[in-house]
Amino acid sequence: MFCFAGFVLDPDRAELHGPDGSAIRLRPKAFELLSLLVTNNRRVVGKQELMEAIWPGIHVGEDSLFQCIREIRTALGDTERHMIKLVSGRGYLFTADVTVRQEASELPHAARDIPASGAGATVDEGRAPARLFGSRKILAFGTLAILCVIAVIVGASIFSARVSNVLGSSQPIIEVLPIVDTVGDSESAALAQGIAAEMIGGLSKIGGIRLIASKEQGLAATAKPTADPGGNADFILRGELQRSPQSWTFQTRLINMGNREIESVAEVTLDANEPDRQRLASRLAAGVGYELANRINKIGEANNPASQDTAASIAIQQATASINQTTKERFATARSILEKYLSDQPNNADLQIALATLHLRGIQLAWYDPAEIKAAESEARSQLEHALRTRPNSLPVLGIYCRFLTATNQFSESLVACARALSGNPWDGAALFQLGLTQIQLGRFEDALATFELADRFDTPAVSRWTWLLGAGWADIFLDHNEDAVEWLQRSIAITPGTGRAYMLLATAYQRLGRTEEAKQALAKGLELRPGSTTANISLPSRNASPIYLEGRQAISRTLIELGLPAGGEAQKSGDQN
Repeated sequence: MFCFAGFVLDPDRAELHGPDGSAIRLRPKAFELLSLLVTNNRRVVGKQELMEAIWPGIHVGEDSLFQCIREIRTALGDTERHMIKLVSGRGYLFTADVTVRQEASELPHAARDIPASGAGATVDEGRAPARLFGSRKILAFGTLAILCVIAVIVGASIFSARVSNVLGSSQPIIEVLPIVDTVGDSESAALAQGIAAEMIGGLSKIGGIRLIASKEQGLAATAKPTADPGGNADFILRGELQRSPQSWTFQTRLINMGNREIESVAEVTLDANEPDRQRLASRLAAGVGYELANRINKIGEANNPASQDTAASIAIQQATASINQTTKERFATARSILEKYLSDQPNNADLQIALATLHLRGIQLAWYDPAEIKAAESEARSQLEHALRTRPNSLPVLGIYCRFLTATNQFSESLVACARALSGNPWDGAALFQLGLTQIQLGRFEDALATFELADRFDTPAVSRWTWLLGAGWADIFLDHNEDAVEWLQRSIAITPGTGRAYMLLATAYQRLGRTEEAKQALAKGLELRPGSTTANISLPSRNASPIYLEGRQAISRTLIELGLPAGGEAQKSGDQN
């Protein structure tokens, strides 16, 4: 076992334990990656070497590696990236001191903790008496022989049972079939291969499911598979790629092998003239993957008693209609509707989520008096934590909890919550946006930009597209990449032109580029959308924020003051994210 910074990593049992002895859950690929880094501590391991070791024989993009690194850092609490460092242009370096030991019952005290020096570190068994190791080996081989006999007997009796039952696991097994390429030329074959790799890479990140490879060879096929798939699977996933002169269309069907019913059909169509084929493959895979991940989650939630009834559903629809009017009066109406129904159904998780979302919107839009904000925040947290207890794997619950913790500057918790949301749907751009906001306020601007760029690469869900475009422009301003910032912000405004913050940031980028007239026009538009704005009330709250972020925020404020934006006080209000 490998010990570092209070953590214990046991590769044989695939377990990671924290300093308090508690088990820390990592997805299999993240655990493999951590094991590789730990056994190569103090050595820079190249990105290509890591990807070839963790995903052998499968083409994956660097985002798969990035996601695993992020999950590991979250698990280790390495928010400042001291333990796992990115060495620009080379790879990753695990910096913690590592010791190797066997379990206490197997080694005398002198041989328990021996420093590891890279991957070749071994325990010096010569320090232990030969009699001890001899008896241990005899016992181990005897036990192994007995277990093998038992395994043969048990295996013979349940040979015809499904794999999921043999393993005693409730995790659904999904067999991914090769993508049917209806076009059949070299271009479509390469695109189908890219989509398949993206789909498998994304699905492998989803917790609570197991993937098995199709019996068919390869990741794409030019005809429908003839073999009867799904022998050991609960579901099979079929995909088909088509092309018209104007577009590519990718469609998937998730089929329940128990009753042969189609659980989900997802389809996405994109412009055939997209020049970046890797980006095209990512967006085609994400377009169906996002819907597929949500459907898989709903299947897992189908029997949860905390789901809403018809009356609650109608109440939520009425409240949502009022919320979307975005006026303080409508806000009060929506709150009354939800509170009334929640008083009758205090354990209804959907009502709790809806009311917590409403509280969060009221806080962000400053519709609560200062004295009410703390109470609203506390009530929202209580409702979300109750919903999490009743529906711990629900994507809607995890998504709003991620957003709530980010908006209330509880960054350590938000990193974990957003990672959990992404482990349920790795294509969720809304969760990626919240993660990027957290990284910005922690002063990790390059990480934030990479997160927003990943969301833009997936481009799902479309309704949230303007958010990560805004986030990328904001991150680029902090990095002083003002030309890039202008492009991102203009794209965001083109989708959602009513966001005052986007115009304020655009004014900042224009001014820094010496385009003062355009800067003044952008600021005037921002003030039109958000009258009464000052440098204080357009900023996010400063609580728990990094000094690096606060310094960058002050620089933005100085630029806006130059353009004529009134300076605010030191006290920061909870500005909205619009």
